[in-house]
Amino acid sequence: MSVRIRAYRTLWFIALAVFVLDQLTKLWVVARVPFDPMHTHAGSDIVVIRDFFYIIHVGNTGAAWSMFSGRSVTLAFLAAGTLIAIFFWRHTLGLRQRLSQVCFGLLCGGIVGNLVDRLVHKHVIDFVDLHFGNYIYPTFNVADSGICVGVILYLWQSLRVPAKPTE
Repeated sequence: MSVRIRAYRTLWFIALAVFVLDQLTKLWVVARVPFDPMHTHAGSDIVVIRDFFYIIHVGNTGAAWSMFSGRSVTLAFLAAGTLIAIFFWRHTLGLRQRLSQVCFGLLCGGIVGNLVDRLVHKHVIDFVDLHFGNYIYPTFNVADSGICVGVILYLWQSLRVPAKPTE
């Protein structure tokens, strides 16, 4: 294994784990839960915790909270561009630090998971459906969770680490 790859092994491991878990859960959902494009819950969902947690099968052509719906190709290019930018700015982003590798491993694994969906299915497969009383949280997947947790951790890390003094 080359020194360059080994230097980022935590990032690679976490990205691969998020990607594999994301794709396996989506394969399971596609095989077991009928597609519900209108998000109707017409008896096709799996009740995990009644009135709170359901497994459904919907497609999202947009980004988080269905923003930019119908722009799957544009979002695929944006995802690929983000991965390329992370690669080129890896030193600036501090990716030699373990916590940064965890953050970007989560982020990259999630980006690749949703990118594969956009390329293969022309939409992202979402399936985690949470209800809080009358409020229904936007349906999401493992990749979305990786992206959100990765970004939040990186922001937290950025705010808690003192900036290096300039000379």
